Amino acid sequence: MQAVIFALATFFSTYIGGTFAARFKDRIHSIMAFAAGVILGVVGFDIFPEIIDQIKLHDFSATEVMAVLVIGFLLFHTLEKTILIQHCHTHDCDNPHHHPHVGVFSALALAGHSFLDGVGIGLGFQVNEAVGVLVAIAVISHDFTDGMNTVTLMLANKNTIEKAKRFLLLDAVAPVLGAASTLFFSVSDHALTLYLGFFAGFLLYIGASDILPEAHSERSTFGLVGLTIAGAALIFIITRFV
Repeated sequence: MQAVIFALATFFSTYIGGTFAARFKDRIHSIMAFAAGVILGVVGFDIFPEIIDQIKLHDFSATEVMAVLVIGFLLFHTLEKTILIQHCHTHDCDNPHHHPHVGVFSALALAGHSFLDGVGIGLGFQVNEAVGVLVAIAVISHDFTDGMNTVTLMLANKNTIEKAKRFLLLDAVAPVLGAASTLFFSVSDHALTLYLGFFAGFLLYIGASDILPEAHSERSTFGLVGLTIAGAALIFIITRFV
């Protein structure tokens, strides 16, 4: 039950982050530039090191993990383009690169990641209390940006602020449910490592191919570039010193 209690803190962290993004939606391009850096930082400084550690510890196949990373990248790319082809024609779309369905799928994927964040907290406590607390602190720290990213992705893909808030609530609840679920099951190290590779591919796509180009769609400035660097630097600090 300690895992569930700590996961409740992630609810507030996620919701506050999303509320921040919704409150300052008039500066959405600046928020997206920062969010892109955060996403790339999570991949580079959080997910990749964990994948490398798991490969070394269990002698997993690096090629296998990289294969699911590529699958994750290409799967979301395929789904996004398929959605656009089915629901949008160039002559009747304000922006042919963004559609509400893409935002919904992105938000659902992030909620799935948040659920597994909660699973991570629960499994950490299954190892021992110290590991569980450290995992929980890390998750709570970056769930602020998870909430921000959920709202940013919804708004960037032309969803309403009300709909974005509903998906923010889903994202905030997800880690609590994930932590509670570990009372009933466990996940193999191999499956977890493959999941990390798959999710890294998804994050790389939405960060580098979706959010970052949109952040610079109206104008490119040194300020926006600086915000992207700041987002990546923030995750570096969190993963190294928190």
